[in-house]
Amino acid sequence: MRLCIHASILLTVFFLQGASLTHAGTLLLKNGIFHTMSHQPVVKGDLLIQNQKIAMIADRITSPADAVMDLEEAHVYPGMIAMTTTLGLLEINSVRATLDTTEVGQWTPEVLSWRAVNPSSELLPVARANGITHAQPIPLGGTLSGQSGLLQLDGWTLEDMLVKPSVGYHLFWPSAAIQHTPKALMAQPSNWKNPKDQKTAHRKKVEAITEFLASSKAYVQGLRSNETLSPIPSWEAMIAWVEGQEPLFIHASEHRQIQSVLDWVETNASKVVLVGGRDAWKSAHRLADLKVPVVYEHTFTLPQDDTASYDVQFTAPSILYRAGVKVIFSEGSNRFAASAVRNLPYAAAQAAAFGLPEDEAMKGITRYPAEVLGMGHRIGSLKTGMEASLVTLNGPLLDIRSQVTHMWIKGQPVSLESRHTRLYEKYRKRPKVPER
Repeated sequence: MRLCIHASILLTVFFLQGASLTHAGTLLLKNGIFHTMSHQPVVKGDLLIQNQKIAMIADRITSPADAVMDLEEAHVYPGMIAMTTTLGLLEINSVRATLDTTEVGQWTPEVLSWRAVNPSSELLPVARANGITHAQPIPLGGTLSGQSGLLQLDGWTLEDMLVKPSVGYHLFWPSAAIQHTPKALMAQPSNWKNPKDQKTAHRKKVEAITEFLASSKAYVQGLRSNETLSPIPSWEAMIAWVEGQEPLFIHASEHRQIQSVLDWVETNASKVVLVGGRDAWKSAHRLADLKVPVVYEHTFTLPQDDTASYDVQFTAPSILYRAGVKVIFSEGSNRFAASAVRNLPYAAAQAAAFGLPEDEAMKGITRYPAEVLGMGHRIGSLKTGMEASLVTLNGPLLDIRSQVTHMWIKGQPVSLESRHTRLYEKYRKRPKVPER
């Protein structure tokens, strides 16, 4: 009974404190170590939050505030951004009713994946608990699968969570791998094709992509000269890309596939972001020359070649960085990626342990994602005028032992409770077996 009363009092204090900070006009965070991700990397001092934004960050702030919190030298970072994820679009892989990641059809640029996100997903609080404040849920299926938006991981409804409805289009590049297995050894000999036919099939798929995008440009140009043109939804949805407002997120991982993408980029000027990038390190200088950033999803992928070093995927980000490529980290969109989003900082930490500078690793999960998504002026850094979406930890961000202690999104405190903490409390209080 005493435990119940004590827990009730603690919950009451927590919610009262949260309410007081929520309605406060200004909040002053004192005695923190602020990792800004900007020109002044670390500021030891104070940060003032006002009207959902960072009003000031300095060694010492004496301005009056409605609420003050002493951070006791906790580390403060911009909230992390989970790019190219299926977070919120799936819950339990084995339950079809909880899967909403894939659209039917090959060319569906009009699809907006954020509309299918479940704001009550149990995976959102789990991601939040490890410092992730924003996510880019992406559509899967087909060749041009649709558009992704940017969501904040807090809000009652999708409208509350929505930051930007479209941040780019997702194009899944056809595989360029060549199958050299003899027909006699194929599990299904009827599917065998000689290498020449395989190359021809790949070329035709790339030509279909080029044709669709060229048709989109022609359609938009036709709209400008003829306002009575009958609307075609798939091309209508491409206007933002044609006008250069949104990039193409091209998903490709194996070496030949990436080379094919870069060949296409060289002859088709377009704002492109490479997603996946398992073998991108092999084309590092070419990616740098074409100014193509990489959303790297394969930090913990096993080596694909028998002769490859065990650390080939760990060192890939450092190779890309030294060539001049902007590297962003993601847990990807594979079968278990949504539940693994919480591991995002560990992917960056692993790359830092294998040659990537620590500040670049941290920028790869904060500042660089914001810039690629066209939101670098608003989130991803701790600077005056930026949105106050930040987290505090009891240690460095890239230290696996560090724990997130507080989170604010748009200056509002966010609960770090999740099903993990609820289950921990439940089973911590389980009845004990009496000793005999």
